[in-house]
Amino acid sequence: MKKLLIALLLCTSTFLTGCLYPTGELSQNQVAYEDQIIGVQNAVDQFQDAEAGLLPIKTKDNDTPIFLKYPIDFNKVVPRFLSAAPGNAFEQGGVFQYVLIHVEEDPTVKILDVRIAEKIREIKIRIQTTGYPPFKENISGNVYTLDFKELGYEEDPFVVSPYTQNNLPFVIDGTGEIYVDYSSDLYLKLQEEVKDVRQGEDIRSILYEDSYFVPAFSLPYTINENNEPVFLIQ
Repeated sequence: MKKLLIALLLCTSTFLTGCLYPTGELSQNQVAYEDQIIGVQNAVDQFQDAEAGLLPIKTKDNDTPIFLKYPIDFNKVVPRFLSAAPGNAFEQGGVFQYVLIHVEEDPTVKILDVRIAEKIREIKIRIQTTGYPPFKENISGNVYTLDFKELGYEEDPFVVSPYTQNNLPFVIDGTGEIYVDYSSDLYLKLQEEVKDVRQGEDIRSILYEDSYFVPAFSLPYTINENNEPVFLIQ
């Protein structure tokens, strides 16, 4: 996980704005274009057909979180199946990591914003400077909120959801890993329409099934007896 964060931080959507994504910094390499994602999907499909089922992905450790585990290796599809990597891909100076999900049954191209990793790194540096994580409230099991004032923040840091454009907070687990909390997004999704979800199963798919974004840097969630999202304790 640490290696992955370091790699992502080497890179610097109309979907993501707010204090983390100032409007003045938006440019073409910070916007998710549907045609670019479709182009990458076509290149992946062609590569798989030509290479007996292999996928154009970079090798990651087995314990890499699922949404970060299968990043697309553009060196394997350019220029044979794609003229160039999209300008918004971090390999080209953009802010999006192109990844695959459902690699076994239906390899599907999705994206995540690598600037989230930068914000997580910032929080971790402040924790290291303080010397300990200032746990505030136990949310569930091994998941906690943080007292960000003790870390020197005047306001709690957040990212803007690519799904709802609502502010999403950060949480921390007992090992010190920082995550984005997508609970509010999941709650809205569950309220909007009936979803085929069950207690004990990870429900994050309801976020990305109709979106090009994956819920990066997230913990798994399930539902409680009231059909409300809760952290999936494993």
